[in-house]
Amino acid sequence: MRWTIVGFSALGLTIAYLDRAALSVAMPHMSKEFHISSAMQGVLLSAFFWTYALFQIPSGWLLDRFGPRVIYPIAVGWWSIWTALMAFARGIGSVIVFRLGLGIGEAPVQPANIKVVSRWFPRRERAFASSLFDMGQQIGTTLSIPVVTALTLFGGWRLAFVVIGVAGLLWLVGWAAVYRDPEEHPRVSAAELAHIRSDQAATAAGESGDADVPWRELLGDSQVWALTVGYVFRSLAGAFFLTWYPSYLLDDRGFSEADFGMVGWIPSLIAIGSTVLGGIVSDRMLASGRSPNLARKVPIVSGLGLSACIGFAPFIESNLMLMVVLTVSSAAHSFAGAAILSLPAEVARSSECVGAVAGFQNFGSQVGNLLSPIAIGLFLASSNGSYVGPLLGAAASCLVSAAIYLFWVRVKPVALQDDLPVEPAEDRERTTS
Repeated sequence: MRWTIVGFSALGLTIAYLDRAALSVAMPHMSKEFHISSAMQGVLLSAFFWTYALFQIPSGWLLDRFGPRVIYPIAVGWWSIWTALMAFARGIGSVIVFRLGLGIGEAPVQPANIKVVSRWFPRRERAFASSLFDMGQQIGTTLSIPVVTALTLFGGWRLAFVVIGVAGLLWLVGWAAVYRDPEEHPRVSAAELAHIRSDQAATAAGESGDADVPWRELLGDSQVWALTVGYVFRSLAGAFFLTWYPSYLLDDRGFSEADFGMVGWIPSLIAIGSTVLGGIVSDRMLASGRSPNLARKVPIVSGLGLSACIGFAPFIESNLMLMVVLTVSSAAHSFAGAAILSLPAEVARSSECVGAVAGFQNFGSQVGNLLSPIAIGLFLASSNGSYVGPLLGAAASCLVSAAIYLFWVRVKPVALQDDLPVEPAEDRERTTS
């Protein structure tokens, strides 16, 4: 049953990324209709992330308090409505409002998926399980290109947002029917429940009885900040594929819409497989006796390091070689994803605060997603449309993120009192006497 559950999580993320990526595919058409400049396009592409980032941490708290069975479908219903409302956009102002509403609804999606995996999978399967739901990111991005393009050609760009919004409403019906916690699910056997809890005993034994971890403790913990800042720089690079990638190929590299529809989806398609591969490598290393620190960091650091090859893109003349480099960069970026998404469950003090830690981590992701499209838009406006600076910046961000995960992150459960000085036994005895 746990594989069915993570499959639903993957489908939810697929629809979420269809929603958020649809604007970047539709943007060339919308910019002509609404006469949108490059700088303003950057603002519109980032508007979703303003509220998405702002609501990450509250979403984590809500998930820890009420659980994914309640919060996840509410979020999907909300974002589906705001997606469909894009069909009524009449200018820049209304587009911003509808994207802000979408960001609020989608904020719980990644913390919810991380929470689901922490409840439904033993530690040794979490990276692979995370890779399965994270495939939804690449699947949604991949589908957005042919789906939005086809719907736009058939009935205009407004139709695309209505269709995707309806898909989300259909998903939440299935989630409400299928999802329960493992202990409460009628289709979970005693054997599967024992498997799910098989290597969580040591973690549970070290947890305090108080599930409510003070937020000031989380804000003061260096590992929470490491996960947050590491994700900021990773997303500064990854946001390019989610926002400006279609415009780069169409406007800068001279791709026709037909060419783009035929090959533009290749990087995200290959990234689906690399996401799963990254999860398999991480969990296999853990199962072979490697330390959790090594098992999680190897795919993260190697993937982000290789993803920096995106910096070569503006200097490549052949569009064929360009697509090869962009595909390698996207795939390597995704290879690191599963291990990163498993980190909140690895460092959280308690299983009951995984959602809060995931909220902080994903907040960092959205800070990068928010800043990247605006910065690229401003750079394009001031450099006659040159993508050299943005692509070199994406490469540098990958390397900085790799360094943060390598040198700052420590993959082990966080004991919030670990840093307190321990009084020697003889001193305690002397004080007592």
